[in-house]
Amino acid sequence: MPLVQLETLEVTGYEAFARGPSGSPLESPGALFEAAEQAGRVAELDWICRAAAYRAALAGGLHPSLSVFVNTDPRALGGECPRDLLSTIWRAEAKLRVVMEVSERTLATAPAEVLGAAARARRVGWGVALDNVGAEPRTLALMPFVAPDVIKVDLPLLHDRSDQQVALVVNAVLAQAERSGATVLAEGIETQRHLALARAIGAKVGQGFLFGQPGPLPPPGQRPHRTVRLLPESPAVELTPFELVSQIRPVRTAPKSLLISMSQHLENQGLGSPEPPVVLANFRRASYLTARTRARYAALAERAAFTGLLGPGMAAEPVPGAYGVAPPLGDLIRKEWDVIVVTPHFTGALVATDHFTTMPEPDRRFTFVVTYDRDLVLESARSLLARICQPRASERE
Repeated sequence: MPLVQLETLEVTGYEAFARGPSGSPLESPGALFEAAEQAGRVAELDWICRAAAYRAALAGGLHPSLSVFVNTDPRALGGECPRDLLSTIWRAEAKLRVVMEVSERTLATAPAEVLGAAARARRVGWGVALDNVGAEPRTLALMPFVAPDVIKVDLPLLHDRSDQQVALVVNAVLAQAERSGATVLAEGIETQRHLALARAIGAKVGQGFLFGQPGPLPPPGQRPHRTVRLLPESPAVELTPFELVSQIRPVRTAPKSLLISMSQHLENQGLGSPEPPVVLANFRRASYLTARTRARYAALAERAAFTGLLGPGMAAEPVPGAYGVAPPLGDLIRKEWDVIVVTPHFTGALVATDHFTTMPEPDRRFTFVVTYDRDLVLESARSLLARICQPRASERE
């Protein structure tokens, strides 16, 4: 299906759609992937569909500046690529301008996998699109971490929402686009009224039956005057949250009792936020996750878009709905106490290091910083997320 620049209606790329054998019960992608799910072969089918899209784009002689949007299930990327498809994947990486498309629904159910897949796509120079934005408003706080090059807003989906829900989605999308430079793409444009709405919500690119239906690629044409912009890759976050923040903000010293109150204040911001938050916490050891603290983080995880907890000895799911990670020996993160809360319109972080004195527990001294600087908080959050979303051993092999 063609993607067009809404200002000029010039074709700027194509989205590939998967289809099963024509005329068979598996022709629709839903039936095809449901059958693969029942057979335990979804990852293999996902690789096959992507490879078929790449082969068609390569054979169609697309100009290198035309973008190829390909739907991807990030959970399948952890599986090994079938050997007979490797050459196609390598050619696509070298010759095509691919935008990996991830559904917001997948982001809601498998956030760590999506964040890891986005990082892998960028390492080979591909873009990332977040699809069906608005389907799961609880994931809006995760957009800055996916850092999509393209944010796809589903117009028919917004039509079924209340004005308040539409305002929530549109404001979050426009805020992310303004901060990052991401392109807003409106999908489902079928009428001139849809086109006017797409332009009104800030979309620069669009797709829908008004511009063309799914079908074979047209013969090679001219180079488009404007391409879908791909954002520069963010540098890897190697510093810990305390190292990042203390370089920019002045540090202070306080007893543990005060920091507990300050950290709970941040957690309450997450609990009281009208939008589901991203909550990240780094404990100096898993034993500090007391029964009372567990109850608080269980409540956060129940409504949060993503909850991640780190610390030596931390279980894979320390409380229901939370991701847990035990940092390896030698990682300086093990010496820190960090609490970070991010919503579409609020950010806050407490980062601290222990003085390692022999004082009684409530009076132990910490060097700390509290910041509400959005860019600094997001960078600190990425430091923790990079550790939480690292591929498991089976994914790296």
